[in-house]
Amino acid sequence: MTDIKALQDKQEITDLCYRYGLTLDSRDWTGLAALFTPDADAFYLDLPPCQGYQAIEDTCRAALAPMSATQHLISNVVVRLDGDRAESSCYLQAQHVKAGTPGGDQFIIAGRYDDQLIRTPDGWRIRERRLALIWTSGNPAVAGG
Repeated sequence: MTDIKALQDKQEITDLCYRYGLTLDSRDWTGLAALFTPDADAFYLDLPPCQGYQAIEDTCRAALAPMSATQHLISNVVVRLDGDRAESSCYLQAQHVKAGTPGGDQFIIAGRYDDQLIRTPDGWRIRERRLALIWTSGNPAVAGG
């Protein structure tokens, strides 16, 4: 039998995964900071590793600043609890739009986020995030590629 606390933990982590996409698309950097530990690491495709939250924010800001719009869709969240630690995986499709890009204004990145999380006094936070690419579609020049 699954206990109520485990269900609450899984729902909080699932909500955290969803909020990540919403904060990026609204450029809510305060909201983004609330999802990570200060010493979090992130590994986004072939970009240099981000060590510490500020590097994560700086990388996201630099990637999203040239965009006219983005939409990060998060789904299929699976959470594995281990006391005050957890792992989660979820799919994403990230639509990037940059008006006026030669060759087309849109580029989609589809992949999977694999996270290591810890429980803090303020709730669950991402300690490590890894983005694994599954496929892309559209014009890579939109994302600078």
